[in-house]
Amino acid sequence: MKLPTKILPLILGVALLFSCKNDNQKTKSIAVVKTNYYTEPYRPQFHFSPEEKWMNDPNGMVYHKGVYHLFYQYYPEDIVWGPMHWGHATSKDLVRWEHQPIALFPDKHGLIFSGSAVVDIANTSGFGSAENPPLVAIFTYHLMKGEKAGRNDFQTQGIAYSLDNGDTWTKYEGNPVIENDGIKDFRDPKVFWDEANRTWVMALVAGDHLQLWNSENLKEWTKLSEFGKDEGAHGGVWECPDLFPIKVEGSDEEKWVLLISINPGAPNGGSGTQYFVGNFDGEKFTTDQTEIKWLDWGTDNYAGVTYYNAPKDDRIFIGWMSNWAYARDTPTEKWRSAMTLPRKLSLQKIQGDYSLFNYPVKNLEAIVDRKGKKNITVVGGAKEVVSFDSLNQAEVSFLTSARNFQLKLSNSLDEEVLLTLFGEEEQFFLDRTNSGKVAFQEDFASIQIMPVTGLPEEEYEVRLFIDHSSIEVFMNKGQYVMTAQLFPNENYTNLTIENLGDSEIRLKDFEINGVKRIW
Repeated sequence: MKLPTKILPLILGVALLFSCKNDNQKTKSIAVVKTNYYTEPYRPQFHFSPEEKWMNDPNGMVYHKGVYHLFYQYYPEDIVWGPMHWGHATSKDLVRWEHQPIALFPDKHGLIFSGSAVVDIANTSGFGSAENPPLVAIFTYHLMKGEKAGRNDFQTQGIAYSLDNGDTWTKYEGNPVIENDGIKDFRDPKVFWDEANRTWVMALVAGDHLQLWNSENLKEWTKLSEFGKDEGAHGGVWECPDLFPIKVEGSDEEKWVLLISINPGAPNGGSGTQYFVGNFDGEKFTTDQTEIKWLDWGTDNYAGVTYYNAPKDDRIFIGWMSNWAYARDTPTEKWRSAMTLPRKLSLQKIQGDYSLFNYPVKNLEAIVDRKGKKNITVVGGAKEVVSFDSLNQAEVSFLTSARNFQLKLSNSLDEEVLLTLFGEEEQFFLDRTNSGKVAFQEDFASIQIMPVTGLPEEEYEVRLFIDHSSIEVFMNKGQYVMTAQLFPNENYTNLTIENLGDSEIRLKDFEINGVKRIW
């Protein structure tokens, strides 16, 4: 959870005002039919966004009793960052979401920054029982009073528990459970149960590196090790870690993956998420990886982590679809920010190197209105135009072995998004410089570059998801991914396929389909 530097001088009294809220008060969700609900300009129709006000990092992602919980950094008073709470939404399928009351409010220990949640099956914490194991949330407290006083110990770690599957939460009376001995950026605990060593493990960032801690009961923690001072990208502060085991596709080999968000320092500017593939022995994470690897090369996928306790042990990832370079300036009025589509992570070994794929979950098929497939052939130097009135709420997919082509989304105002593959350079470009509203912040109008050096020589898939203010590009089932926000002044209605080479190209099983709204 990044604290925006422009908003440091917050008034402490605002945070204290919210601390008077009753954390244990249970509020029932009421289904109300609303006119023009979720139809504001740029409102995502099949991505999660809050009904109103500011949202950033996904938090506390946990699955329990048939419910996916999505908590998130939330300021309920404005559409810019402010005193952080944990907002809350739930889903049965990761597609359709139901808004819930705010889960965690600031208190005397500070604002509620990012963290995680677990199912304490064995009731190691003693908060529940064997018959009713608790959900336990682990989060960072950020004490504004301490920061304004110039101290470096203003971030500590706290916990809370729920005995009704996330409906209400009780803060632990012994908070904070981890004090701070003087590290300015000391936050974002991600906790998991280490079955091999029968202990809880916490991944926690400390400025420019990772710390690992363990606990028998989620209340008392011991520091184990550190990682990363000399590994990976270091253009900015490390944030939002996630450490988990994952099998290599098509084998019995198991590796450990560490996700680290960084801001600034991403490959196309501002915020981004890198990953490491290595091993964890119960105490230390190690890797022989020397290359910096990025989960998503677009500018708008940050602070993402995976679900705890997901069915079939799937690694389901959701990220915040924005970038701290311009997150506070995007041209929406009632709310600000959305989440990426939920994606399943998989680890593949390609020519001896590990690659972390991320690809939309299969449940999304339920809202894709498939109309049929066709094959498209474009001769050298030619173009093919496909018109589709709902291109701002669509899925596009095809198979191809082409190496030099461009996809252009455009409208009658000559606004356009260009997606270009240059085979000889082994690079893919996403150009939003003329995509619509781009002048609201100087860093937004950008040409984003993604190296695709491992793209198969044979046929591969290209799949796009376009919502009213975003595009997500998945190449070769998620081997290469870009996510970017878009703010056209008018919906895109044409998709132009241009052959940039001399030989004809073929787009096999081409589809352009509408995507149903989820609200």
